[in-house]
Amino acid sequence: MKEKGQRVKIKLQSIIDDSGEKETNTFQNVGQFFKRNNFDVLLYEEIDEAGKKINNFMTIYPDQVNIKRSGFISMNQRFIVNRKTETYYKHPHGEFHMETYTHSLDYHSLRMNSKGKLTIYYTVTLNGEIKRKHLLKLTYIEEGSS
Repeated sequence: MKEKGQRVKIKLQSIIDDSGEKETNTFQNVGQFFKRNNFDVLLYEEIDEAGKKINNFMTIYPDQVNIKRSGFISMNQRFIVNRKTETYYKHPHGEFHMETYTHSLDYHSLRMNSKGKLTIYYTVTLNGEIKRKHLLKLTYIEEGSS
């Protein structure tokens, strides 16, 4: 993808339900949006609490999503409704086997005068033991729009 994408403002909210204990994280930044024939791509960077950079490459199809993270941590997580997918979450303190079961996925692509919106409800099991429910809410809008 050599051409320059459309600059967008991104807001990502992640809600994790760990046996009734809820943790909410919100992230906002500017990224790049690319529209292809049958899928969309979002690219953005994030900086973790320790100041380490993480690159995010999100490929969004009508029926599945792939999030590839690289840098301080690495992971290639796939979301396909009613399917279990597997990956490894790698960071400097170790590596975890991660199983993701996607319950629902709803996506509306960016259109003129509207915002793009992605919602994924899924369950993650780490190393075959720790099981937590997740809700990912992503919105993005052309930079300069309100």
